[in-house]
Amino acid sequence: MNIYLPIAEMSVNAALLLGLGGAVGFLSGLFGVGGGFLLTPLLIFLGVPTSVAVGTGSMQILASSVSGAMAQYRRNNVDVKMGMVLVAGGVVGSFIGVSLMRILRQMGQFELFVSLCYVTFLGAVGALMLIESVGSIQRQRSGQPVPTRQTGQHSWVHGLPFKMRFHRSKLYISAVPPAMIGAFVGFMAAIMGVGGGFVMVPAMIYLLRVPTSVVIGTSLFQIVFVMAVTTLLQAIENKSVDVVLALILIVGGVVGAQFGAAAGGKLKGEQLRFMLAALVLLVCLRIAWDLMVTPAEIFSIGPLIGGTL
Repeated sequence: MNIYLPIAEMSVNAALLLGLGGAVGFLSGLFGVGGGFLLTPLLIFLGVPTSVAVGTGSMQILASSVSGAMAQYRRNNVDVKMGMVLVAGGVVGSFIGVSLMRILRQMGQFELFVSLCYVTFLGAVGALMLIESVGSIQRQRSGQPVPTRQTGQHSWVHGLPFKMRFHRSKLYISAVPPAMIGAFVGFMAAIMGVGGGFVMVPAMIYLLRVPTSVVIGTSLFQIVFVMAVTTLLQAIENKSVDVVLALILIVGGVVGAQFGAAAGGKLKGEQLRFMLAALVLLVCLRIAWDLMVTPAEIFSIGPLIGGTL
């Protein structure tokens, strides 16, 4: 059954969209990520305009993240205080990202910029996570002790000012790094239509040394609030949120997130990181391939935006 999408101005099979939303929701609950790094490229592959895919993806990620965050909160896996610091930075980053998106659309370079961002960030983060997770799994199988954070162990991050005590994470660190991470994630949410979990999760684990179990729930907590702000800004500033498309994706996403949260509790931290890294790299390779191959249509006519093609 096909359904017409008014903002995207196209018809898409509703069952396909439901399945896509369910898969992304499952990933949200399993890995503690919004799933936008997968959802936005898949929508673009289906023919949805890039700006609509980015804006609508924000709304779907919001819904699936709410479901996943509630499941993680019931398991006491959310550091609310850490999450609020991340949210504060994320809101600032979202405002900057939405403004830049409007400028890039006026210049006609938004689609290229988004593709390059995906290849750069997904490739770097995915490779680093894959190397670390494979090393941890190999050490575990060989019987070698896996390095863990020890009490009193600090890095340069812990010497910064404006320190706060995060009881759930068992940390006493500066609020500056979490706020900066949140701002960067908020910026990417607006530009790339992603929740930013594929950056936030490894940053919190390796930079802030937050326990993996707490990272997943706290990541979803931050994603909920930042994506709410981003979705509102995208709808008002860029008119790029297709509500019909988002509602179909949300139905599948909310259900999938519950199954993902339950499955995540049965896997070890290094296994989760390995699976996420592999998925990130696959998406990166697919987008990079599209940038290198010759398109089927060399020339295309697009709508006038800000007086330019």
